[in-house]
Amino acid sequence: MTAAVGKQEWRIDALAILAIIVLGAFYALWGAAHATDRAFAIQMWTALAAFLFGGAMLIGSVVRPNPADRESRYENGVIKAGVIASMFWGIAGFLVGVIIAAQLALPNIFYFEDFGWLNFGRLRPLHTNAVIFAFGGNVLIATSFYVVQRTCRARLAGGLWSWFVFWGFQLVIVLAGTGYLLGITQGREYAELPWYTDIWLTIVWVAYLLVFLGTIWKRQEKHIYVANWFYLAFIVTIAMLHIVNNLAVPVSFSGWFSYSLFSGVQDALTQWWYGHNAVGFFLTAGFLGIMYYFIPKQADRPVYSYRLSIIHFWALIFLYIWAGPHHLHYTALPQWAQSLGATFSIMLWMPSWGGMINGLMTLSGAWDKLRTDPVLRMLVVSVAFYGMSTFEGPVMSIRAVNSLSHYTDWTIGHVHSGALGWVAFVSFGALYCLTMWLWKKRQVSHALVEWHFWLSTLGIVLYITSMWVAGIMQGLMWRAYNEFGFLEYSFVETVEAMHPYYLIRALGGVLFLVGALIMAYNLWRTATGKDPAVERAADVPAQAVAAE
Repeated sequence: MTAAVGKQEWRIDALAILAIIVLGAFYALWGAAHATDRAFAIQMWTALAAFLFGGAMLIGSVVRPNPADRESRYENGVIKAGVIASMFWGIAGFLVGVIIAAQLALPNIFYFEDFGWLNFGRLRPLHTNAVIFAFGGNVLIATSFYVVQRTCRARLAGGLWSWFVFWGFQLVIVLAGTGYLLGITQGREYAELPWYTDIWLTIVWVAYLLVFLGTIWKRQEKHIYVANWFYLAFIVTIAMLHIVNNLAVPVSFSGWFSYSLFSGVQDALTQWWYGHNAVGFFLTAGFLGIMYYFIPKQADRPVYSYRLSIIHFWALIFLYIWAGPHHLHYTALPQWAQSLGATFSIMLWMPSWGGMINGLMTLSGAWDKLRTDPVLRMLVVSVAFYGMSTFEGPVMSIRAVNSLSHYTDWTIGHVHSGALGWVAFVSFGALYCLTMWLWKKRQVSHALVEWHFWLSTLGIVLYITSMWVAGIMQGLMWRAYNEFGFLEYSFVETVEAMHPYYLIRALGGVLFLVGALIMAYNLWRTATGKDPAVERAADVPAQAVAAE
């Protein structure tokens, strides 16, 4: 009876996914045939190829299922794929970042007049989306699937749906990246995706939510661990933000251009309600889920204060959603709304630093491990950067400070202190852990992890300090007046003054990229190595658990 039910569930998930793939393929073929412009046609042919590839993979998995998938207590294959994809997209995103930093520092060398798709205007959104959504998104999906199974003691719900989430998200990334190079964009920060990619991302994200919720629903552990709270908040809130901010009317179903349902100051407020909370829930709440699982596991210590983690969660969730208007100081947005955003941003100090203290104090009694465990050191340093960037952000939301910092490279330095120091470091630590735990191998080279840590740390320091100095200097030069009441400096003079700092920023990016390449090599050597690690009790095959 149980086997029959399992077989029926298998057929239902496969047929539902196949129906989605067939519908997507038909639309892609129709769109390619009726495209109103070349860029849309290329996007549709790309989507069609992806759907055909996905259909072939689906049929293959049904006709010839892998028996090893059922021997494991948990679904590990999709997480392994997520680790590989995370590393691939991370290196791609860092590389594009180095290229555009070089273009700003040395435009005479890195400006390609005959190849417009390789210049800053096209590559900059490609870089931001690659590192945030391609690298960060794959890390979040992989770690959330790993954590929810272990903390719930239940296999991922939905059968093949977890693989649909993974491959569907890769299609979003490919359509986004090729689209930006072709000039397809809505012009909305962190939300440049065209309307058809937005719809596909919504379908994938709903499937992600259902898989995650279904796993929690069938859990064998009564308690829902706090990391899952943060992951669930991230998934639900990003869905809401994405749908509302991207409400739009396409000009034609055979073209990529669309008009937003919002206009004027309402459009700006909606965009930065989304933009700031993409940072708050995608780059903060989701990665706090990583912090609350991987630091205690790697340190072999319980969370310092579980009660504090719950307070951290609810305070962060209630406060963060209101902070977006501080991006619109000195604009047409009513001042009461600007002040509301600044007020809630300042209030965010308390839960943010409460979470930082909780993460750092988890090492109580285990601080000596930082000398010998570079992976744990990377995880802990990420929490320190989290504390620093969540101090700097509220300061920059104050109107008087914002009048100096806004539109300058100070903001770029702030964003990268959080993105490189907090998000990337906690992701790197999680990927090191997952590679050892999933492939059941020992770390091949601690020395390479040390090299990665120090090169990346030096790169981050060079990057953010150069942008702090450049940004503050930039803001002061813009507001300097002479005795006649005229501007003291022209715009070109401010750009010239920042040139040395742009060179330093590019060097910092190169060091960070080299560190990531070292990490990729180390992970590959670890996964393919011959030195097995001790198998974790949580990963023992289901048959062995049943026999006990």
